[in-house]
Amino acid sequence: MWAFLSIGAVALFGVFIPVTSWIDGRRKEREAFYKAETIRRVAESSSQGSNAALQMLLEQERIRRINTREGLKIGGLINIGVGIGLIIFLSQLVGRQVALCGLIPGLIGVAMLVYVYAISAPVE
Repeated sequence: MWAFLSIGAVALFGVFIPVTSWIDGRRKEREAFYKAETIRRVAESSSQGSNAALQMLLEQERIRRINTREGLKIGGLINIGVGIGLIIFLSQLVGRQVALCGLIPGLIGVAMLVYVYAISAPVE
């Protein structure tokens, strides 16, 4: 039984994870190459092509910033929910003093939402 588990652990950490990260790296590299090649061809086509390439880059950057902000909003709400759940669960299970550990993820979620709504620059 232990030999089977050992072989499974070695296969997981020694083969599967490095291979998947290598495949993901190759995919990102191909995407970046094709994106750069497309922008280069559009920019070389005409004077309006360079303007179109610039507008495309700006739009992609704006979409990336919007996706990042939305991810921070969702992450903040999830952390607040986890914090509230921990406070309720630990107060019923152990006691009031230990339940304050739920404030840690809750306050992290609040900090994420404060960053999104108050500190970060708005997306145009």
